[in-house]
Amino acid sequence: MNTKPQFAPDEDVLLLEETTDLRDLIVYNDDVNTFDHVIRTLIDVCGHEPEQAEQCTLLIHYKGQCAVKLGTYDELTPLCSAIHDRGISADVV
Repeated sequence: MNTKPQFAPDEDVLLLEETTDLRDLIVYNDDVNTFDHVIRTLIDVCGHEPEQAEQCTLLIHYKGQCAVKLGTYDELTPLCSAIHDRGISADVV
């Protein structure tokens, strides 16, 4: 039986890590859009369940903003544009 280690303990071992720069898609409150419109937008654009969309909409209303989606810049940019197309303020931060 061979009990020797596969590598010497003093050898350098490279660890490859995937680093991704995760960002938030923030939706902001306004005095124009209705709760139903924002809820429907979050369901259609972000893929939220109705309960999640409603909770985010309440946070947007009472806190002024809410992070509705987490992802990379490239993933969130088209979603942000789709939200803008529906007349709702949003940013990727």
